[in-house]
Amino acid sequence: MSGRWFTVKETVLVTGGAGYIGSHTAVALSERGYRIVIVDDLSNGSPVAVDVIRRLTDTDVAFHEADLTDTGALDRIFATEGISAVLHFAGLKAVGESVALPLRYYQVNLGSTMSLLEAMDRHDVRQLVFSSSATVYGDPETVPISETAPTGATNPYGRSKLIIEDILRDVAASDDRWQFCLLRYFNPVGAHASGDLGEDPAGIPNNLVPFVMQVAVGRRPEVQVFGTDYDTPDGTGVRDYIHVVDLADGHLAALEALEPGCEAFNLGTGTGASVLEVIDATSLVSGREVPYTVVERRPGDIAVSLADPTRANDRLGWRADRSLETMLHDSWNWQSKHPMGFEDYED
Repeated sequence: MSGRWFTVKETVLVTGGAGYIGSHTAVALSERGYRIVIVDDLSNGSPVAVDVIRRLTDTDVAFHEADLTDTGALDRIFATEGISAVLHFAGLKAVGESVALPLRYYQVNLGSTMSLLEAMDRHDVRQLVFSSSATVYGDPETVPISETAPTGATNPYGRSKLIIEDILRDVAASDDRWQFCLLRYFNPVGAHASGDLGEDPAGIPNNLVPFVMQVAVGRRPEVQVFGTDYDTPDGTGVRDYIHVVDLADGHLAALEALEPGCEAFNLGTGTGASVLEVIDATSLVSGREVPYTVVERRPGDIAVSLADPTRANDRLGWRADRSLETMLHDSWNWQSKHPMGFEDYED
């Protein structure tokens, strides 16, 4: 990608901006001088996160509570906010839930993206960075995984991301005014250094680190380890964990390198940690023993997922610098400071 910079205060629409990754990216965008508009239906996000973004950035971030399939609401946002580009995070995101509720995942993830693209087309906004996922690779033949690896998701969540990628490629091929970037990121963890913005999943966490943190802080009795019979050093799944702030910086790098067409980039560190390694490291960071029990494998899970981030390193000038220890330290800082997540702000 050739690279180009937006002018100061150019307006970026962040869909799902009250959620975990979207909120951290909104902070990074604002700190870089962009004007931010957030749209979120709050199904996976919190209005408190928007207030925290405003406080951390000392800006009056615009927020619209709306579903992306509400065409009237989208038209009003595009007509009044002067949007220049979109960062698209909104969507359902739990692998296990997608296996149980495939129709809901296809309906929400595909429907909201189609509605967003149609609104962008009506308002002549043609620059979009898409929150994709490493799950599009399915069970990889080799690791680390490069962007040229075969795709073939093993669960409806990953397939919904893969279908959206194909849609964006088709749209880009139909009209060279469109500029798309597909960011296939691996396992986001960590929190803002302030400890006031972090991951606060609704209900029971689907991802390992927030679950482990809730056990460490006393909200849950123990961690369930889904299988210890994988072909890995300790038998548990190995994942490429990336700090959410590094991930946010990757979105900025992609935004500032947009050009006509559609290209995919892996965002990860290239190194992995197993489930048991994460549990042990959390015990050290928190100073608390994290109990766990072993249960059967979870449908849709794979043994190892590691990124080859070379293309993003070279083409976007981006690199994930924060260590697993830093990721878990920042996660614990958030969780210990706000044991009940954003609910603590309401007390």
